[in-house]
Amino acid sequence: MIFFGSLPRSPHSYSEYSSLRALLHVAIERLRQRYKLALSLAVCLCLTTPVHASHPDTLLEAQIPKVSVTTDNKVADNKANINSAETETPYNEDTLTIENVKNINSLAPASLWQTELSEPSLYALLDAEFAADRDDKQRAVAIYKQQSFKEDATAVFERALSLSLRNERVEDSLQFAKTWQDQNPDHVPAWFYVAHLALRAHDYILAGETLNRILRYDPRADLSEILIGIYPNNDDDKRELLAALQPLDSEQNASLSVLKAGLLYQFNEPEVAIVHINRALERQPDYVPFITLKADILRKIVTAETVVNYVSQARLRNPDSKSLYLYEIRYLLDLKQSEQAWELLLEAHSRFNDDSEITLLAALVSLDIEEYASADALLNMLAKSPAYLDQAYYYLGISAERQQLYDQAKYYLNSVMQEDLVLEARRKVVAFELLDNNVDAAVTTLEKLRKDFTVFAPDTFVMQADILWQQNESDEALRLLTRAARKYPDNEMLLFARAQLLDDKEDYVVKRTLLNHLQALDPSNLSYQLSYAQLLLANERSSEQGLALATAIIQIRYDDPRYDNDLHLQALNVLASNALAKENYQQVIDYLQTPYDVLPTLRSGSLLLRAYQGLGDNNKVETLLADLQQRFSFGQHNINDRIQLY
Repeated sequence: MIFFGSLPRSPHSYSEYSSLRALLHVAIERLRQRYKLALSLAVCLCLTTPVHASHPDTLLEAQIPKVSVTTDNKVADNKANINSAETETPYNEDTLTIENVKNINSLAPASLWQTELSEPSLYALLDAEFAADRDDKQRAVAIYKQQSFKEDATAVFERALSLSLRNERVEDSLQFAKTWQDQNPDHVPAWFYVAHLALRAHDYILAGETLNRILRYDPRADLSEILIGIYPNNDDDKRELLAALQPLDSEQNASLSVLKAGLLYQFNEPEVAIVHINRALERQPDYVPFITLKADILRKIVTAETVVNYVSQARLRNPDSKSLYLYEIRYLLDLKQSEQAWELLLEAHSRFNDDSEITLLAALVSLDIEEYASADALLNMLAKSPAYLDQAYYYLGISAERQQLYDQAKYYLNSVMQEDLVLEARRKVVAFELLDNNVDAAVTTLEKLRKDFTVFAPDTFVMQADILWQQNESDEALRLLTRAARKYPDNEMLLFARAQLLDDKEDYVVKRTLLNHLQALDPSNLSYQLSYAQLLLANERSSEQGLALATAIIQIRYDDPRYDNDLHLQALNVLASNALAKENYQQVIDYLQTPYDVLPTLRSGSLLLRAYQGLGDNNKVETLLADLQQRFSFGQHNINDRIQLY
């Protein structure tokens, strides 16, 4: 019997006839006993002939002629029918093929000169392997399926199923396995194959029946391999699976109990789920995945302290389990108990001192709680590992930045070369250079990044244009982006950055064309929609489309995946600005007062200030002006004139 879980993963290598020799060993031995020495030598010669010989044995090629057959009722009564996909391969001089195979059980005999054998034909299996090696998968599968229904053909069935899984739909593989199992009802491994394939094909009724059969045979059967890779992706399938599993007696079967517990947990039935996971833990009390699933379930029905105590006790029973350490640490971090998590991390680091993952996590938590000496020591230790060198340098740069050691931060961040970190690292270096008003150094950093990592060229052009804009060189920034857009014509980032630099009124036609193009490329992009709304409202205060677009964005709920806090505030500012232009001062206040109280920004504050001015509410004007001066150094020079500018 082949171990169940090995079938989908193709454990055997069938290249260069090694699998063929293994599969046909029994058949060859029988041939050696039954037939003359000459025939035995001929078989050996066939096996040792190179696959890619220019002239394959034409005698072997002739064993399965081109046939067209229909289902024979008599054969159907005696053997299970397997309906393979209809294959139509044209005839050529090198290979004779099977055409219009309606019923593989009625294929012509593999040998034209020998009588039909009750056991698998060596010649047919050789031909199937040759076909598989020549990428004629349909022929190989069809022959193997046919031969698998003969006597003593378990190995042939398993090879046929392996080929079917790689080359046919899972539903076809299930139909074949079920038919073979019906013909061989006492072959227990086939039950496992059918159960697994039924689960993969979402045939939960058949899966439930087959699993029940297995459990009646052995209530403690290891079903873990059956359940690998079968977990449904959508709720409807999960409910069907749960409904199929519920009638099964899983009290003595840990793997089935866990599957039920996981499904019940996902459907927010933790009280029932805990019963099933406890049954599994009775069988395997120290199995970490079971422990962590129980902890997940407990998080829904008991206090956080109880969950921590449960995981902590399990960790003490399994002191060498890194997974339990990490589970407890991450749960403590979720609870905002960073100090406790840090202490446990240091303990884990001392136990698993060669584990880079734990070292990195300990360093990050050290940064989070401002234990910079600990963070730097851990990161320098991590830097000794080539695989973690770039991450170590990146976070050493972050540590130096937080300690305001900017030269040291630039050194580390300039050393980062890992592609998923290098852009953000250089972005920080540019910010440090601009803090020192070193514009040339900032631009040089971007140009070097553009040369070393061409994939980030559009990003560097956008950052360089932003530097020019901050230096009041908007025209030069626009020219830079225009040149970059010619080089990268399909890059949305460049197109959008260019659109944002265009004036809403003077460049209306060009900006509208660009934004329409961007929305066509990505109709769901809310940033494009908001920018388009702002453009429309800037040119027509009563634009219904502009108001509808901006209003739709502020109506997105915070728990919606599309929600973005910055975009939400920008949309409020657009609507408030439009209301201010219409002298609807109270509406401006309604839009912005609460957001400003929660997350004050200069743009929101200035719009509110003008609204209170319009209402003549001097007390609010003075209070808000003082707040703006304190937060943003607003109006420090010639305050009265500055008020008029906003």
